[in-house]
Amino acid sequence: MIYIGNHLSSSDGFLAMGKAAVALGADTFAFFTRNPRGGKAKPIDKADADALNAFMAEHGFGKIVAHAPYTMNLCSDKADIRKFACDMFCDDLKRMEYTPGNYYNFHPGSHVGQGVEQGISYIVEALDTAMFPGMKTTVLLETMAGKGSEIGRNFEELKEIIDKVKMPEYLGVCLDTCHVWDGGYDIGESLDEVLRKFGDVIGLTRLKAIHLNDSMNPLSAHKDRHAKIGEGKIGAETLRSVVTHPLLQGKPFILETPNDDEGYKREIALIRSWIV
Repeated sequence: MIYIGNHLSSSDGFLAMGKAAVALGADTFAFFTRNPRGGKAKPIDKADADALNAFMAEHGFGKIVAHAPYTMNLCSDKADIRKFACDMFCDDLKRMEYTPGNYYNFHPGSHVGQGVEQGISYIVEALDTAMFPGMKTTVLLETMAGKGSEIGRNFEELKEIIDKVKMPEYLGVCLDTCHVWDGGYDIGESLDEVLRKFGDVIGLTRLKAIHLNDSMNPLSAHKDRHAKIGEGKIGAETLRSVVTHPLLQGKPFILETPNDDEGYKREIALIRSWIV
């Protein structure tokens, strides 16, 4: 069994997102904790959060996957940008406690010329600042395509972050199919080998969620351009193999394809038809 959903807008509130997911045929969803470009977040309405928690339990939802703002660069070369990012990170993890037991996904960041090791040291510092004992959220490092100076372009860079934080028990990984494809992992011809590599380097127990996207680019392009399911270079058959792989069952699959609601409804129905 897998759980399927897409990104929903949090502007209408928690319960509204749960109801919107069900209307699309989904049983999980992703949402931005605040504007994707950063800034202040709306105050949490505890009653609304409690209503979502009850609604998800009633409808058999899997874990939901919050997404940090794209502007949250924890390893910028500018101290004020790193502080802005870390402040958002700290605030978001406190806010996640209103929907306990779920995932908070973020892009590790771009070192902008400082080098991977310096970038990783800043990311580790931010994680050690933001995470706290007893938190109910698992923080997910997202696999990246390797565009520019992105950190997370390979499994080894993510493993180094996990190894260096003080509380690795709160960390997992979100595998993005478009990103790993663009990053050079051939999930088309060698899906078993890619998952074996992930297991050897990071450990499959840390693979918590999947961003299910096709790619506009060929293998190893390092560009990160998402496409609708079956309309890109990865292709529907490969993505079907991902969805039905025995090692990936029971996890939330989040669509980040360029779609409207009707498009997401069609994709969710298509993916459900693959599961027999």
